[in-house]
Amino acid sequence: MSAQILAIDAMGGDFGPRGIVQACVACLSKYPSLHLALVGQPKLLEEILATHRGVDRSRLYILPATEVIGMSDKPSQVLRGKLDASMRVALQALRDGKVQAVVSAGNTGALMALSRHVLKTLPGVDRPAMVAAIPTRTGHCQLLDLGANVDCDAEHLYQFALMGAVAAEAQGVMQPRVALLNVGTEEIKGNQQVKAAAARLQRASINYIGFVEGDGLYRGEADVVVCDGFVGNVLLKASEGLASMIGERIEAQFNGGLAARLAGAVALPVLRRLREELVPARHNGASFLGLQGVVVKSHGAAGVQGLQVAIERACQQVREDLPRKIGNGLQAMLAGRGEGDARM
Repeated sequence: MSAQILAIDAMGGDFGPRGIVQACVACLSKYPSLHLALVGQPKLLEEILATHRGVDRSRLYILPATEVIGMSDKPSQVLRGKLDASMRVALQALRDGKVQAVVSAGNTGALMALSRHVLKTLPGVDRPAMVAAIPTRTGHCQLLDLGANVDCDAEHLYQFALMGAVAAEAQGVMQPRVALLNVGTEEIKGNQQVKAAAARLQRASINYIGFVEGDGLYRGEADVVVCDGFVGNVLLKASEGLASMIGERIEAQFNGGLAARLAGAVALPVLRRLREELVPARHNGASFLGLQGVVVKSHGAAGVQGLQVAIERACQQVREDLPRKIGNGLQAMLAGRGEGDARM
């Protein structure tokens, strides 16, 4: 892997910079060509780094930022104030070509607003969308939007579908199956935004397969599933909670009487391996598609393992040159549309 340098918002997330620094040190040990810029308050970060021996400081440096964006800060306020916040400084470093990607576990709304303001969107993109890989029966499905855009019209859903298709192709999926998440698979089902988006996607130069329901997503019926951010975020959080609850209930059942414990001795190792495959930390890191740069949002409550996965996801997108591929792919699709009412 060629040398890569990423900016890590060290002040974001629910638990502060200590876990973030630990994840960065682990990634540097695992990937010899990786360079990281920790963005945040130098004195605090140096104190934390002093507890980690043997860190290669030639590949880890601190980019100073005096302010912190809180999880309750409003995006509109962040845009006008906190000009030296760690999140903003990291994005400016990406804009100026000092780093190749940004990873943050901070305020999602603020990260979206600042990303659009500092980096700008690709030509033809109104709003970036958050996308992540969701485990399914047959592999994974790219789900977007996951919460960056709570209210979406048909045009936004249409753009999300095109970007999702290009992103899936960049990851090696040939002719990815693209679907709209809906309350039914029949054409008459859904709200007006979904129906209008479906009409446009039927004329698009992608492999649009129609509507898919929530259970169809997990059966692997599509490679890319599109919805607004309200629905996507609820689906994601409900899925994480359900997976956790099922795992805990199963383990509790095997901790009952003697027969249950004997059965558990055989079954629990298999179940724990399955749980490890499905644990949210292994799929952490939602990408912002549609920006002129790679930005990955880590879950605010992610632990060290989850943060490592988010950093690895950003590295992968840098290697794939994903923003350029999405930009080129969108322009190629739109050039062949021939639709007079196109706004993109």
